[in-house]
Amino acid sequence: MGLATLHSRSMSSLEKRARGVFSAAVESVQPDIVVHRALKRDGNKLLAGGQSFTLSNNLYVVGFGKAVLGMAAETEKIVGDHLVKGVVSVPQGIQKTLRNHGKQRMLLENCSKITVMEGAKHNFPDENAQRSAECIQELTSGLTEKDLLLVLISGGGSALLPAPAPPISLQEKQDVTRHLAAAGATIQELNTVRRGLSLLKGGGLARCAYPAQVVALILSDVIGDPLDLIASGPTVRSETRPEEVWAIFDRYKLSDSLPSSVKEVLSQTIQLQEQPQEFKDHVLNIVIGSNNIALECASRRASELGLRPVILSPAVCGDVCSVAHLYGQLSRFACYPGKEPPPELAAQILQMGPEVGVESWDLCRTLTVLEKERKEGWGATCLLAGGEPTVQLTGRGMGGRNQELALRVGLELSSEVRSGAPRTVIFQCARDSGQEGPVTLACAQAPEGAKLDALADALSRDPFVKNNETFTLKIKIQAGLRSLAPSLCAHKVCGEFVLVFKSSYL
Repeated sequence: MGLATLHSRSMSSLEKRARGVFSAAVESVQPDIVVHRALKRDGNKLLAGGQSFTLSNNLYVVGFGKAVLGMAAETEKIVGDHLVKGVVSVPQGIQKTLRNHGKQRMLLENCSKITVMEGAKHNFPDENAQRSAECIQELTSGLTEKDLLLVLISGGGSALLPAPAPPISLQEKQDVTRHLAAAGATIQELNTVRRGLSLLKGGGLARCAYPAQVVALILSDVIGDPLDLIASGPTVRSETRPEEVWAIFDRYKLSDSLPSSVKEVLSQTIQLQEQPQEFKDHVLNIVIGSNNIALECASRRASELGLRPVILSPAVCGDVCSVAHLYGQLSRFACYPGKEPPPELAAQILQMGPEVGVESWDLCRTLTVLEKERKEGWGATCLLAGGEPTVQLTGRGMGGRNQELALRVGLELSSEVRSGAPRTVIFQCARDSGQEGPVTLACAQAPEGAKLDALADALSRDPFVKNNETFTLKIKIQAGLRSLAPSLCAHKVCGEFVLVFKSSYL
């Protein structure tokens, strides 16, 4: 999620409100909160998605994803003694992390009937995750028509449910996924490939559970909430054609380097067995958390804090450089010196829409609001957007899409100071789960434009940026090694890492 706040006189006040808006968005999609909101019990009836299911010591739970531990804990509190057994696959070390951060509510009780299995270190499928997938497959394949299966799904679910289609090995599938990600493949493309090379994805888990009733509670991490792509759609019957997967490999020039096992699977025509009508009706998929929900809650909180909220889009995507340029241009439009921004600036912004996944009408609506704010002086505008940029690794670094986006937006904003227009712009981007944690960048524009431009030029030429090593750059700045950018101030704010371009530090 990205957040840009424009036009305010008080930086400290604006920083505090910006963090408050983001906190509201994250809180709205917390694992236990979304389950509590979506799942209700009335005696021996379980209510979900507008439907009612009979409980009779017949409930089983499986789950996979970064957030399913909290989802499972809340689920067990709701269903109580009707739970027979469960298995959840979660990231390596997540239980220890939650304990260390005092998140006891996200942990299962010692007497829980749900088995927790950790794996997928660094968000890549591994042998531990494969064992978890095998246990989940074993549990679901033994269910009967009297049973009810709750499937808990969240971001990271694909890596935590690896079940390669024979003769593909886990290592081969992992290598293919890693190469695609490094080449800049989107989450949609990655999940399409995973689904085409897997036994449990693309509806495979639901087929294993048949004839039991399946209810999937989904915390979406995919733009647009396409059910067949979230965690590669294990409970969504879908057809993945080999030519779709081939097209993705061709797009990133990886087709020739594929292992023979992958080529063998893709050379086979995927035959979807005709299932009885009951199979089509025995699965209920419910999206209980998403970008749209988070943005709406963030918007309400922004209004309460005296900001003018504008939701740009829940689907901003594309290369991190293009996304950063969009935010920089929107900032320039909102804070342009003089009465009217040049028409060509608005035209440039509108042309960027297809490149970053934003519809033209959303950009037109946003520009109209920003223009009214300039003329009427509302005081502060909070521009909200959700989505997921991609980073194409060109160097040896770890990447980190939020860290790189934050730095590149800072460079975009600092390049505009030469106009000398007084303004304050805060850009904040983060995700509510993952390996890199929340990241924030603040950029304050000041008359000392030459110094800011010099800093921006130094950073843009620096090998840390070219090598996608923003994570290493962060560590070095935090350690106080500022030889690369002595004017760059870094500090912690409420546990978030902050980079600040500010005249007082120059």
